[in-house]
Amino acid sequence: MGSVQRAMRLLESVAGHEHGAPAKQLARETGLALPTAYHLLRTLVHEGYLRRDKGLFFLGEAAERLSSSGAKQKRRSTVVEALAHWRDVIGVPVYYAMYREGEIEVMCVSDTPGTPAVEEWADFRETGHAHAIGQCLLSQLDDSARRDHLERYPVQAITPYTVPDNHTLLRRLDRVGRMEPVFEHQEYALGTVCAAIPITIGPTAATLAISLPSHQADRLMDATRRLQSEIGQLLGSLAISISI
Repeated sequence: MGSVQRAMRLLESVAGHEHGAPAKQLARETGLALPTAYHLLRTLVHEGYLRRDKGLFFLGEAAERLSSSGAKQKRRSTVVEALAHWRDVIGVPVYYAMYREGEIEVMCVSDTPGTPAVEEWADFRETGHAHAIGQCLLSQLDDSARRDHLERYPVQAITPYTVPDNHTLLRRLDRVGRMEPVFEHQEYALGTVCAAIPITIGPTAATLAISLPSHQADRLMDATRRLQSEIGQLLGSLAISISI
């Protein structure tokens, strides 16, 4: 355990020197005897956590992978916390989804036993035409990308309220105004209404969505407006977290 702690102190010390540091300086900063520091530094170099160049020590690829993974987890945590906040404040399940590499991906869902999320009874990727999340993401794409998606995942009947065909869906998507929310009533799941708010940052199409039981449909518009207002306060955090 002591060796691990000493090695971690050395890693932290090296991380504080952008242009590298020699063993003697690292030993002094960490309070380690020079022979101990040399031994641990050699081990860390061998394992890839450090690299040595002209007598100076730098973070190695293994440490950088850890750093990258940690940053990714932090970005995801930012989104998870934001969704949980909106879930509690508005009292609805909240979804975060992206359109990535030609696919609809629901990245995160925040719900409670009292306000459960919609059950994915039909694959969200294949039924983008039928739910607010998919329609919102497709509305942010250009015409070519939309048609490509529908060639791979053509419109199919999910409920009696589902849009009937590709042509009708494309016309509907054309009518969606820039950055306007998309509403859907029982098109994906009977007894459920949904809304999705577009978030376009650079080339990435993303959305935040909510759902309600159809008997609470009168709440949908107000809940959507509340979410839009809340998003504005945390858009900066979402912008840096959009690639989770």
